[in-house]
Amino acid sequence: MKLIIAYIQPHRLETVKSALLEAQVHKMSVTNSLGCGEQMGYEESYRGIKFEVNLLKKVRLEIAINETFVEKTVDAIIKGARTGDIGDGKIFILDLAECVRIRTGDRGREAIG
Repeated sequence: MKLIIAYIQPHRLETVKSALLEAQVHKMSVTNSLGCGEQMGYEESYRGIKFEVNLLKKVRLEIAINETFVEKTVDAIIKGARTGDIGDGKIFILDLAECVRIRTGDRGREAIG
């Protein structure tokens, strides 16, 4: 079992969701987040005062999957999120020690579905 965490541009969320559905990945958690990376932010001015915005809006996807879906899931996220510009995002793949479905008490692969 793996946990995939992806940070993507907010405006690419619908495209990523569509790509995941095509790859038969239907379960995910989505959270709004702030972060910075290579983009380094940008400078704005408000009432004549300049300030640096270095925490940019991102969307965090969390997807728990079985081993057989790892490559399909990663490929779908890349397909939906890639624009070729700095700031497209990152994907992290972590080992998932355990998963428990609360409703049934199922554990492991069966709990992920």
